[in-house]
Amino acid sequence: MSRKRKRLKDGLPGWSHGPLSVALRTGMTACQLFGLESSLEQMDRMGRGFSRMPFNRKQLDRCMGRIRFAFPDWDDDRVEHVAQGVWGHLFQLGAEMLYTPRLISSDSWQRHASFGQASEAFAEVLANRPVILITGHFGNWEMIGYTMAVVGVPVHAVYRPLDLKPLDRWVRQVREKRGMMMVDKFGAVRELPRAMQRGGLPAFVADQNAGDRGLFVPFFGRLTSTYKSVGMLAMQTNACIICGGGVRSPRRGPDGVDVLHDHATGRWQDAMGYRFDIHDVIRPEDWKDSPDPLFYITARYRRSIENMVRTAPEQYFWMHRVWKSRPRHERTRKPFPDVLRRKMLDLPWMDEAEVERIVEQSERDTATLERLGGDRLE
Repeated sequence: MSRKRKRLKDGLPGWSHGPLSVALRTGMTACQLFGLESSLEQMDRMGRGFSRMPFNRKQLDRCMGRIRFAFPDWDDDRVEHVAQGVWGHLFQLGAEMLYTPRLISSDSWQRHASFGQASEAFAEVLANRPVILITGHFGNWEMIGYTMAVVGVPVHAVYRPLDLKPLDRWVRQVREKRGMMMVDKFGAVRELPRAMQRGGLPAFVADQNAGDRGLFVPFFGRLTSTYKSVGMLAMQTNACIICGGGVRSPRRGPDGVDVLHDHATGRWQDAMGYRFDIHDVIRPEDWKDSPDPLFYITARYRRSIENMVRTAPEQYFWMHRVWKSRPRHERTRKPFPDVLRRKMLDLPWMDEAEVERIVEQSERDTATLERLGGDRLE
C-alpha cells in the first residue's frame, strides 16, 4: 500500500496529533477568557453566521430539507431560522463543554441543571434493577451524563474515540473527572453486560443512522435505520429503558423552565441552564408479550427521541443524515413488505392511517431512489 493510501486509510498522520490538539486547546482557553454568558452569546452568533457562509450552503440546504420534511406545516422562514439555530446550538455546546467541569460539581450542579418529571425514572434507578439510559443528539447530552455522575448515578457512556489521540485523552479525563465511565463503542458488547452486573447504567446516544443492517422503524413519518443493540441489551439483561433529554434556555421549553432558571434564588439568568426531562420509561413487562419484542423496543425508543426533538427542534443535530440508509425493499424496488406493515400495526401507539402514511412515504422514497439510480437518500 502506498504511503498516500495508508494515510487516507489511517486518518491524520501521528506526528500531527500533538500540534493540532495544542491548537484546539489554545482556542478553547481563549473562549474561557470572556466568561460563560458572553461566550454563549458570541458562539450563537458565530454559529448562525457560519451556517450562512457560502461554503456551508449545501449543508444548510440539506439541514433545511430534513426540517421541512419533519415539520411540513412550517413556512420557509421558520425552517431557515431553526436550521441556522442548529449551528448556533452546536457552537454553544463547544463553549459549554469547556465550562462543565468547572460549574458542575456536587455542591453547584443545581445552579445549572434541574430534573423535570423524573420521579418515575429515579424509582427504577433506586430499585437496583438493570437500567439503560437513552437520549439523542439533542440539547446537551454530554451534560446529562456528567450531571447524573455528579449526583452519584454510575453512568457508563458509550462513545466513539476521537481520531486525535491527545484530544481524546483530554475529553475522557474531563468526562471521567466526576465519575462518569467511558466505554468504547467497539468493545461495548462485551463490557456493558459486565458493567450492569456491577450496578452500572449504560448510556447511549442512539439516534444516528445505523446503516443497512439497522432495524427500520418510524421516525417523523419515515422508516429510519435504528440501532438494534439497545433492544438486544435490554432483552439480554431484562432491563428498563429510560428515554430522556435536556433542553437549554432559561426562557423557553417545558413548563417550569422560566421560573426555575430566571427567578429561583441562586440561579443565573442567561447562563448555562438545562432541564432534563424523561420522555418515556420502557419496562420489560411492556414488551414481554409483544409479537416482536426487539421491533417494539426499537420503535418505541425512536418514537421517544422524536417526541423530545419536537420540544426544541433547533437543539437537534439535523445535519446528521438520519434517513440516508434505506430498507431492503426500497433498495431493491420491491413492494412494501406485509410483515413490516403488520409489525407497525402491532405497535399500540400507531393506527392504520398512520401506518398507511408511512407506507406511502416509503413508496415515494422508492421512486426517488429509482429516479436517482442509487440506494441512499441525502
